[in-house]
Amino acid sequence: MDSVRGQGGIQMLLTAEQEAQHIVNSARNSKMARLRQAKEEAEREVQQYRTNMEAEYQNKLSETSGSSGSNVKRLEEETETKIKSLKESASKVQSDIVGMVMKYITNVKI
Repeated sequence: MDSVRGQGGIQMLLTAEQEAQHIVNSARNSKMARLRQAKEEAEREVQQYRTNMEAEYQNKLSETSGSSGSNVKRLEEETETKIKSLKESASKVQSDIVGMVMKYITNVKI
């Protein structure tokens, strides 16, 4: 009778071991599924962040390009104004400078 009882105990242990193995495998599979899900979620978030950053970059780039065009135009206008002013100043003193240069060229010092 002890041998029958011993085999029954062994059978119970084997059954319990199989159930434990089944539980461990189930937990492992659940863990792997959750890890895959988390990875997919993270990839989606990264892609969304990348898309947002790219859109923001393109906006800033277009803003900068547009304003640089207006800056160039403004600088060209300022440059033209300064050139006109310098030409007017030069034309006012041109005759005096020509006279002064001619005076120094024609006078010989010994």
